[in-house]
Amino acid sequence: MTLLRVENVTKRFGGITANEDVSFSLEAGQIVGLIGPNGAGKTTMFNCIAGYAPPTTGQIWLDGAKITGFTPEQCARAGISRTFQVARTFTSMTALENVMVGAFLADRNVGNARHAALELLAFVNLGRHGERAAASMTISEQRRLAVARALALQPKLLLMDEVMAGLNPTEVKETVEVVLKIRDRGIACLIVEHVLEGIMPIADAIIVLDFGKKIADGTPAVVSNDPKVIAAYLGEE
Repeated sequence: MTLLRVENVTKRFGGITANEDVSFSLEAGQIVGLIGPNGAGKTTMFNCIAGYAPPTTGQIWLDGAKITGFTPEQCARAGISRTFQVARTFTSMTALENVMVGAFLADRNVGNARHAALELLAFVNLGRHGERAAASMTISEQRRLAVARALALQPKLLLMDEVMAGLNPTEVKETVEVVLKIRDRGIACLIVEHVLEGIMPIADAIIVLDFGKKIADGTPAVVSNDPKVIAAYLGEE
């Protein structure tokens, strides 16, 4: 069943075209990687999907309903949550309070929100850190905290923007395990990632952007051998 459908999306900022006529879809419960060189338009595409920067032209559908032009709050209520390249935590709050902020979107009851937040902290392997100040956490911990807060919105689709960037191999492995557990819950994951050794082994499909255009779309094996993708990453001879 198609969960997300992006149809001919173009996003312009003045005279700059960040995304041009991009189309793709993903199914419920899939892990899909969105990759490409720096400046390829990956985060802009996330912003279009999540309501932070509505497309200039084109349409976006979630679970059969058109969400083009939705605000971030409307997208969240429709079933989309996201993380950011730089982990955006409420540094003056504890880890538990950070996740409760997300949980309140689904349930305003404090006790229910606290219960959900504790469960999600354990889910991302931060169960012992609920009372820690978010500001004191490592980059890896703050990234997983951001994932827990995004999951607290009870999404159908989770957008993750470079959750593995700057992590050591052990931290990458731990993050991959969390992503697989999210997929096991039936939540689709669209992941912008530069750490290809983290995303390639677990993705059901890979979408490649270059200069704002989609240049490849398929299984990791097919995409990794595509001449256009190789040229985009390594350059032409």
